[in-house]
Amino acid sequence: MKSSGYHNTAKLYLDKFTALKTVPPVAARLMKMIDEDTSSLEEFETVIRVDPTLVLRILKLINSSYFSLRTKIKSISEAVAYIGMDNLKNMIVLDAVKNLFSKDSSTIEFSRKKLWAHCAVTSICCQMIAERIFARKGEDDFLCGILHDIGLIVEDQVAPEKFKSFCRTFKPANQKLIDHERMVMGTDHTIISYLLTRQWGLKPDLCQGMKNHHDVMKTVDPDSHAGILQIAEYLASMLEYTAYPETEKKLHSPPLLSHIKENIMGYRAIMDDLPQEIARVKEIYSLGDDDTDELV
Repeated sequence: MKSSGYHNTAKLYLDKFTALKTVPPVAARLMKMIDEDTSSLEEFETVIRVDPTLVLRILKLINSSYFSLRTKIKSISEAVAYIGMDNLKNMIVLDAVKNLFSKDSSTIEFSRKKLWAHCAVTSICCQMIAERIFARKGEDDFLCGILHDIGLIVEDQVAPEKFKSFCRTFKPANQKLIDHERMVMGTDHTIISYLLTRQWGLKPDLCQGMKNHHDVMKTVDPDSHAGILQIAEYLASMLEYTAYPETEKKLHSPPLLSHIKENIMGYRAIMDDLPQEIARVKEIYSLGDDDTDELV
């Protein structure tokens, strides 16, 4: 099947997914407001107040030890000003997708709970790499990590019988995941993740990074979203935070392998500090609620 065929099938799955109203309307509205960058803090407060859970989460975060403010903040608009739009967007997206990961899968061969743990740790690694190795803000890379495999959830949600067949017939020893996925599903999760996050208004280069995270690229820039995501998945796999199926994650892109060797001390420090960073991020984004307690 040609690439256009894979994209067309992915769009059909997403049409069904959207029809299920899996993303809360408040989250969808807020993400659009952030992307348009024309709304006032008071307008954000008006929309956020519709979702009591999000209100509590924002106030809990702003009054936590992470910000260490002298006076307690009770205003949503003031809290948003302190938190910043990048952190707010991440919180909104996480709230929107966590319930999807916590639901039961259609097949016993695939665990949404385990996939969530994999995505959570990968996202933390992405942010650490961006900030420590490349000295830039890592919120977008965090978002790239948490959403890169959401296409698997879409497939499981809207085409459960095909997804069961895909999971049960995959043979890691002699098949590539993407090739088998395309053969059974008619598309793959990287394309679905890309199209879905574009619908949500996320940055094009961030979405492209998700689309390329299974590609073996000979010219990939290590500091690109795709490069950081592949390295982060590799680090997460070293701690056994792997997604389905149970295959060992390896790096095959020469530029990424060379980059790690040249910065090996920095990556060793990241691995040493990862447990503490997981605990810190759990506090910021409430990653440890319910199904993610096993992250520490």
